[in-house]
Amino acid sequence: MAKTGMYVGLDIGTTSVKVVVAEFIEGQMNIIGVGNAKSDGLNRGIIVDIDKTVNAIQRAVRQAEEKAGIQIKSVNVGLPANLLEVENCQGMIAVSSESKEITDEDVRNVASAALVRSTPPERQIVAILPQEFTVDGFEGIKDPRGMIGVRLEMFGVVFTGPKTIIHNTRKCVEKAGLIVNELVIMPLALTETVLSDGEKDFGTIVIDMGGGQTTTSVMHDKQLKFTHVNQEGGEFVTKDVSIVLNTSFNNAEALKINYGDAYPERTSVSEEFPVDVIGKSEPVKVDERYLSEVIEARVEQIFKKSKEVLDEIDALELPGGVILTGGGASLPGVVDLAQEIFDASVKLYVPNHMGLRNPVFTNVISIVEYSAQLNDIYHIAKGAIPGEKIKSAQPIAVQQEVQYDTYADTTQDDYDDSEIHESGEKVTGKIKDFFSNIFD
Repeated sequence: MAKTGMYVGLDIGTTSVKVVVAEFIEGQMNIIGVGNAKSDGLNRGIIVDIDKTVNAIQRAVRQAEEKAGIQIKSVNVGLPANLLEVENCQGMIAVSSESKEITDEDVRNVASAALVRSTPPERQIVAILPQEFTVDGFEGIKDPRGMIGVRLEMFGVVFTGPKTIIHNTRKCVEKAGLIVNELVIMPLALTETVLSDGEKDFGTIVIDMGGGQTTTSVMHDKQLKFTHVNQEGGEFVTKDVSIVLNTSFNNAEALKINYGDAYPERTSVSEEFPVDVIGKSEPVKVDERYLSEVIEARVEQIFKKSKEVLDEIDALELPGGVILTGGGASLPGVVDLAQEIFDASVKLYVPNHMGLRNPVFTNVISIVEYSAQLNDIYHIAKGAIPGEKIKSAQPIAVQQEVQYDTYADTTQDDYDDSEIHESGEKVTGKIKDFFSNIFD
């Protein structure tokens, strides 16, 4: 059950930065503040301009502060799945106290033993999730503290990510005058909060269609088994419309929202709308079917790339099917097109919170809900990660005063319509072995 207290989630996205302030009372979440600011400092989900990103974070935080009537000091920040690696880990120690009663220190020590591994210099450990403990051969223990034993074992999952992404994310948040309370792995938060217990257990695919990238995740046996990042998202649909119709990006975005549909069979060639074309004095008439075909081409490409990696691990055989979310999934026809391509059950997840019933807010809401569910065992084990400070599982602090600085915008993002390099597509042999028996 979520703890009582105040939690703040920060989602740094390609197209926008979102902040949600939520108050938990006896496990019930009440959203009291929301901020949403246009983001100019990211490209394909990666921070490319720290100052622009800092400025967007500050604007989104100010909006949330005004609506919530508080001032924010600490935030839980979403971390993208780019080049994320997932591995099983195991550690064993002898209980240290003379009474042989297991303490917090023993839990931290066994987590340290599980983290004894060679990590490449360009990567760092993001999180360790204890799955279960064994005390003197007795298995399936979730919290061994207070028990009597001689030998303590821990089985868990460790996540590692690129130092560059982690450093840049922390740098932007801290430069905005905030403290990073928790770095939350986005696919983990999504699968944990979006899926039901049955979907987590039997296996389900979650596809998050963001503005700059699309993340495909697989949850099975209540564990995040697989993630894949395709560096294409909803923003690329807009850019395709802009290029094909020879109109500005803002006009293309408006056309996509007002007239767009990803499933041409549902549109009509007789329904037309005016388009302001660059170089022409009068608007040009374009029919719905033509616009839909432009949109379909990019969305189909995104889904087919996800299908390729899912087929490699036979994930589409999982009974939970596919769940779509994210801003790009809110476009009409996306679910129909996904069902056709994946040949599986597909449904759209929409948050059920007043004023936030749009898939674009799924990520930031998941950050808040996931952070509130983290227990003492997680925080104790986290203290074993090199460089991490030991924290108790307490709600984040909401302070009375925050100082902000203003940072100037300096660069522009570029769009490359050539073949996209999928940095998240490479899966190491070790991870392939880990996922090869996904149904076991």
